[in-house]
Amino acid sequence: MKKIEAIVKPFKLEEVKDALAEVGIEGMTVSEVKGFGRQKGHTEIYRGSEYTVDFLPKIKIEIVLSDSRLETAIAAILKAAKTGKIGDGKVFVYPVQEAIRIRTGEKGEQAI
Repeated sequence: MKKIEAIVKPFKLEEVKDALAEVGIEGMTVSEVKGFGRQKGHTEIYRGSEYTVDFLPKIKIEIVLSDSRLETAIAAILKAAKTGKIGDGKVFVYPVQEAIRIRTGEKGEQAI
């Protein structure tokens, strides 16, 4: 099993969710996060004062799935989240040692 963490622009969430649903992946956890990479934030003017916005709003999508579905899910995320501009985000993949469904006690891939 693997865990995918995808950091994407907020307005791309629905497109990514729909792309994942098209390939049969429906379960996910979504969090509103803030961060920056190479784009390093930007400056804004508020009531006449200039200030720096270091951390930009992003969406973190977390999915745990079987190894056999990994490449399909990554391809769907990349296609849906890409704008071609700086700040599109990142995809991270981690191994998952165990998954347990709390309600039934099911373990492994049956729990996801």
